[in-house]
Amino acid sequence: MFRITTFTVFILILFSLFACKQSTESADKASAKLVSQTSLEMPTLLDRHESLRNGKEWDHVQNFYAAQCATLREDQRNAEARIRLSEVYISEARVTGEHPHYYPAALKILEPVIVELSPKNERTPKETDWLFRALSNKANVQLSLHDFAAALETATRATEINPYNAQIYGALVDANVELGHYAKAVEMADKMVSIRPDLRSYSRISYLREIHGDVPGAIEALNMAIEAGYPGQEPTAWTRLTLGNLYRTYQQWDKAELQYEMVLAERADYPFAMAALAAIKIHKKNYAEGEALLKKACEIIPEVSFYEQLAKLYQATGRKAEFEALTPKILSMMAEDTEKGHDMSLEYAAFYTDILPDYDKALTYALAEYNRRPDNIDVNRRLAQLYFAKKDLENAKIHKMKAAATGSKHPELAKLKF
Repeated sequence: MFRITTFTVFILILFSLFACKQSTESADKASAKLVSQTSLEMPTLLDRHESLRNGKEWDHVQNFYAAQCATLREDQRNAEARIRLSEVYISEARVTGEHPHYYPAALKILEPVIVELSPKNERTPKETDWLFRALSNKANVQLSLHDFAAALETATRATEINPYNAQIYGALVDANVELGHYAKAVEMADKMVSIRPDLRSYSRISYLREIHGDVPGAIEALNMAIEAGYPGQEPTAWTRLTLGNLYRTYQQWDKAELQYEMVLAERADYPFAMAALAAIKIHKKNYAEGEALLKKACEIIPEVSFYEQLAKLYQATGRKAEFEALTPKILSMMAEDTEKGHDMSLEYAAFYTDILPDYDKALTYALAEYNRRPDNIDVNRRLAQLYFAKKDLENAKIHKMKAAATGSKHPELAKLKF
């Protein structure tokens, strides 16, 4: 979520210090590589860009990773080490943008735990906890890969094991939102916040309020989420970024800009905030500032949306050659994500609508997504826009109504005037 699809996970590990050192491998070579340690293969920890090391945080991550690897070299079946290692991979995917490497890595390291413990009729309390955590982490990865139906199934299995954990209800909120089951998502959010009113639960309350048309209430909930977080930590930075994005969606540009600047004051060189601030600069026609911010963000993490923003900037400023040179790179990045199990249908639909207009191709992708998620308001809004662009007003009206089913006040709906 948050955009929840690409929100999806609010996991930041509290790392312990261990006296071990683990060599890392450069991100441009290691996305498909495994490091072999005795008979066990463990996906590598990719080096973070210097701007992402955040003081001692990167040292803690490397030491924690090395400790789990050492444990697994001694005992490949150690469930605790596998679960902790999966959490490193999930967190690093979020921080570094290296999704094609880290999400398959997390699934690979978790699967033996789930396979071994699922068939057992009787489990010790520790084994029960391991299975629950493994399923919870798997559901979070499935959400990030946009496999929402599978994530709903996995998270539901986890709640059958432990119905008292707040964060698994977060996964159920996310999956139900993405599948368009909004009443169920509200029910799950109520359970989540009743168990643990914190940054993650307030964030989901915010999104549900927004899509139901309560934008002031959404802003209020996000402010509560920020207050519940720790300044400077990545989940808090992401939440404040989301508040800025909410202001920007509803054209409150100065308020959005302030939030992005506050993120960067607390967590310097945070690439998502750089790219968001670039959008403000571009909106104000400060193209040089916007371009500099985007290029810096692109140097830090390989986030496809940053390159898409840059392509739009080249379009807006008439730089045809640079635009034409960049679009194949964007398509290559999207193809790599797809190859690694990430469903990019809606992203392709947006690309062929907004960047390289081919409405028929965009419609093919959007309809494929619609067939999986016919009640999702974002999918229906994209379809309404496409049919409107193709002058098919009958279908545009149908999907606009479905996109407005929750009472959403999204400005893009207001632009579709018949």
